[in-house]
Order: sequence, then C-alpha cells, then structure tokens
Amino acid sequence: MPTRRKSLLTWGVLAVAVVVLAVAAVAAVRWWREGQRSELQRAVAMAPHEAEQLSWTDWAGVREELGLDLGDDPGDDEIDDMMNRGFDRDLTQTTALAGSAASMQTMLGFSPATAEWELFSQAEKGAVVMVRLAESSDVESVADHLVRAGYDEPDDEDGVWAGGREALVTGGLTPELAYVALDEDRRLVLGSDSPGYLETALKDVRDEDGPDGLDDVVEASDDPLAAAIYTGDHACAKLAMSQADPADQDQASALLAEAGDVDPLTAFAISVRPGGDVRVAMGFESDDKARTNADTRARLASGPAPGEGGDYADFFELGDVTADGSTVTMELEPVEGSYAFSALKDGPVLFATC
Repeated sequence: MPTRRKSLLTWGVLAVAVVVLAVAAVAAVRWWREGQRSELQRAVAMAPHEAEQLSWTDWAGVREELGLDLGDDPGDDEIDDMMNRGFDRDLTQTTALAGSAASMQTMLGFSPATAEWELFSQAEKGAVVMVRLAESSDVESVADHLVRAGYDEPDDEDGVWAGGREALVTGGLTPELAYVALDEDRRLVLGSDSPGYLETALKDVRDEDGPDGLDDVVEASDDPLAAAIYTGDHACAKLAMSQADPADQDQASALLAEAGDVDPLTAFAISVRPGGDVRVAMGFESDDKARTNADTRARLASGPAPGEGGDYADFFELGDVTADGSTVTMELEPVEGSYAFSALKDGPVLFATC
C-alpha cells in the first residue's frame, strides 16, 4: 500500500506540473503575440465594432519625425508650430483635433503635442476619437481639468462627462469633445458628439475585438505615423471613380479594361511611414485574387490618374508591389511637395477602385 500511495502521489505531482506548464505556455504565447503587435494594431482592437473608417495619428512619432520635444505643458505658439509643420509634411491630415490642439492643452491638460496617439473612428451610427495619454500624464489630472472646464461630472467614474457651452464655444473645442469618457487603466481619453455612441464605444474598448475584416491590412501597415483605414464596402464607395467627372470616368473605364481583372476590396489602408514613404495595403477575398490584383493595380498605379489630374508619377514613384496571402502592398515614394498621402486617401483613386 505505501508503494501504491507513493506512486499515486508521484503521478499527481506530475499531473499538476503538466497543467502548470501548459498554463505557462499559453500565457507565454499570448505575451509573445502581444509583443509582436504594433501600437496601431492595439489601438484598432479597441475601436468600435461597427467602425467603417479609422484615422490614425501617432503623435509621439510625429513629434520625433519633426525633431520636437515640447515637454509636458507646451504653449499655444509651440503647439500651433507643431501642427503647421506636421501639416506641411503630410502627417496631420488624419486628426480630428487639429483646430482644438492648443485649446485642449489649456483646458484639458493634454493635446496632440503631448499625447502618444489618436485614433478617430467613424461609423453610420456615430464617431469617437480615442487618445492615448503619455506615460507621464495622469488621468486624474484630466478629470480635474474637465471640472474646471465646466464639464458635468458623471455619477459613475466610468461614466460620460458632458461639456457645456464654455468648453465648446468659448473654449474652442471640437464637437468631438462635447462628451468625454476616461479609461484610467488604458490611459485613454475618448470623446464624441453623442453620449450614447460614446457609451457603446467604451464597451468596445474593453472587449478589444475591433472591427471585422481589417486585421490583415492593419498588420501590413506596420507602425505608421499616420494612416487611413477603411472596410471593404467603405473603401469601394470612398475611393470610387464615380466621384470623378464624366470625362475622367470614361478614361478610367478604358484604363481598367486594358489593365485586366480588378476585384472588389475587402479592406484598404494607406499610411505614412517614418521618413515620408507611403504604403498602401489592400485586402482581397483570396490569395489568387490578391496575386491577380497585384499585377493589375501595379499597372493602374503606373499610368494616368483620372480624377486627380496628370499621372500617378506626378504624386509618387511606384516601388515594390507584392501579394502576401490575400493582402497586396504597394510601396510609394512621394514626389516632393505632392502631398501623396492626402491626395490618395480620398477618391477618386483609380488603382484602388472596385
């Protein structure tokens, strides 16, 4: 009997050890995967599920690209200078906060000049801007600023703050900051012009599922300074040649017929990378369609740009175009002064048409 009990004890210890190792292995895999995700991927995972258009600005990266260190409490002139320089470099055209930057710093205690990043999500039901505060920032300090700015404090610490006339009119804040919510654990400030939609967005932040269908193009975008990301249906409408005048539409039809098969997009992203180069990522239904469209879209991006005026060569030099699984990426080197990113994130864009 003692021998049997010892044997059972040994097997029990081994079984517990196996379970512990298995749990540790799962935790290690999750930790490794989290470490591989870009900051953009982490932000998109917190966006509202029904978002159709996402606009990303890596404010810490933009400041580094511009060679600026503005400290924790920059003045209005410093903030305005940063915003102007960022605009000139085609880095701030995705923000929802441009007109409020200096006012935000004074009234709310943070702004594009001090925040880590911003993600502006738009859907049919509403829009929400999400700002990640710097590590040195204090969410409680933002709450204190909201009180002084005249916002009505919610009964629940996870509730929605309502801004008054002083903040929005006298203070010059954007309507996207009419209602504000704070997530201390994630160092997030969320704003919207709709309190109901903001409450929905808060729930989605904590679920961390993000919009469907965007994972591949977001991953392909890597760590950009600015990015515009669309679901497939939204991209096919926003970038469509139907926005061009009739003569340009006729030219586009002829160019599409010459280029070959063009399949609908399942997702689209265009981004500015450190150094100024632009990357386009397009999603398709299958690997075969991606390979076909890599060739087709490369031909379209090498010729005339109906609806934009001139040729695409006036905007960028086309680099590598590759298909990786069901995602096609295009590397673009902008022509100096062309504002290629801004020009190509809105339609009509022939090489991104559906």
